Amino acid sequence: QVQLVESGGGSVQAGGSLRLCCAVSGLTYMNSCMAWFRQSPGQEREGVAAIFTGGGGTYVADSVRGRFTISQDNAKNTLYLQINYLKLEDTAMYYCAAEHPPGPCGLDKREYNYWGQGTQVTVSS
Repeated sequence: QVQLVESGGGSVQAGGSLRLCCAVSGLTYMNSCMAWFRQSPGQEREGVAAIFTGGGGTYVADSVRGRFTISQDNAKNTLYLQINYLKLEDTAMYYCAAEHPPGPCGLDKREYNYWGQGTQVTVSS
């Protein structure tokens, strides 16, 4: 059974940082696409960063490039999202997603066939 379990969310002030984690089990972690998405109430789920676990190639959305960094620890089957200089508009539920076998490793949510339950990030002024 595939499980993706996110952690690391919380309430932070604007300008602060967070590191989100996603622990993956039940999936061949290597040779998969992994990604982070976020969703605010009433908004579409938006892809923010993706990585190909086999080679480490990454893709980050223009809207967050320079502040968001996706990375992984293959030995721990864990995905990370480092978020710096948090803004009020970063407030959302953040989801980890996996695609196996891997496809384009982009930010289209239709690619991904496994999802975590999400971790909430709330940014205050």
